[in-house]
Amino acid sequence: MRQGVAIFVAAGVVAATLPFIRDHDEALLSLLGKAKVAVTGGEQPLPQKTIDPPPLAGIELQYIDDRRDVVTAPAHGKRNAELTIDPVAQQAALGFLRRGRVHEGAVVMTDIRTGRVIVWANYNHGRPRDVASEANRPSASVFKVVTGAALIEAGVSLNDKICYSGGRRRITERELEADEKRDKYCASLGMAMGRSINTVFARQAVTRLDPEKLTGAAKRLGWGLDIPFDVPIEQSSLDIPQNDRLEFARAAAGFWHTTLSPFQGANLAQTIANGGEMVRTTLVERVLDEDGEVLYQRPKQRQVFKRVLDERTAWAVARMMEQTVRNGSAFKAFHDRAGRPFLPDIAVAGKTGTLAKKEHGGETLITWWVGFAPADKPEVALSVLVTNRGPWRVKGMHVAADMLRFYFADQGVKGVRYPPGFSGP
Repeated sequence: MRQGVAIFVAAGVVAATLPFIRDHDEALLSLLGKAKVAVTGGEQPLPQKTIDPPPLAGIELQYIDDRRDVVTAPAHGKRNAELTIDPVAQQAALGFLRRGRVHEGAVVMTDIRTGRVIVWANYNHGRPRDVASEANRPSASVFKVVTGAALIEAGVSLNDKICYSGGRRRITERELEADEKRDKYCASLGMAMGRSINTVFARQAVTRLDPEKLTGAAKRLGWGLDIPFDVPIEQSSLDIPQNDRLEFARAAAGFWHTTLSPFQGANLAQTIANGGEMVRTTLVERVLDEDGEVLYQRPKQRQVFKRVLDERTAWAVARMMEQTVRNGSAFKAFHDRAGRPFLPDIAVAGKTGTLAKKEHGGETLITWWVGFAPADKPEVALSVLVTNRGPWRVKGMHVAADMLRFYFADQGVKGVRYPPGFSGP
């Protein structure tokens, strides 16, 4: 239902991809303790002959061309890569980033069940960059998803309440100690996730977790791993303090010590939405040489690396993430001024993240959205990174809300309207 959909046609902006490719079999074996890949359903892939360099070498995502029905990117030499991207959704994502006048940003949307990339949009002032593949920005409060999973595994209940004080912008030793006189507010773990309450996560981490447990959960969910993908992806870094209680608490609450790529954000959301199963994400449909011969065809089978979370743990984390939109930090982005949802009858699970960083002689505001929808029957995972310098117009959660509105309006879901600037059929 996209006849007559008017969109902001965005200039192609993206980032550089290193001109090499991994050996997929070795990468798949190395992931998550050399777990076997489960393959279910679909057609058999085309037989592959030996090609030098490999078919997926040198794909330049900074030059994505979304002007036709089949979205493409140049590859090694005169090869051409056909991508799984939906051109209309891709243009919409770029339009939201441009309209928000962000300094840099990225939107990655995937089909949750198959792992197929629907949107891979990058925006950057200056030279083209593949921002979606870079992991040079702090995870911020998105890392609370990891801490939340580790706490559930440690036996913390969704409804267990802890009283707290302070910690809105920083965590000090004082905030780590319970004090009945100061601790006037109380919150469950679910509420703390939704409202991103730093002190609750910091205190729970120092009492219920240790560096080994938190590091283990983070690695299972993709941090510090070379996750197999069609193009090279920078690892999301992980440096959990081992002998510093305060810094450990800060890391658990999302203050520094880890980084995140937009790709990994989508991978995280996709894993939670799949009940704890990590599914391989794919972006390249085919690679053709200059004569039009098919050098590579995307396998149609769904590939599951491994179960990285117990299904009950993933369910609990998803319920916590629902609080973010229902009554937490993203409520205003997903509701109008009267409190009416932009996505009626669609529950959304997500996590926001915000950190300010001094760089280039000023302050850069880094904001994230990582989540999926519908929360009860997931269809798409969505990761959004927005960085602003100086006054800001949009944050990651605003772009995410518009992107989900666009997607479900385009699917013809009753009651969902396109965002301002877009018109339906």
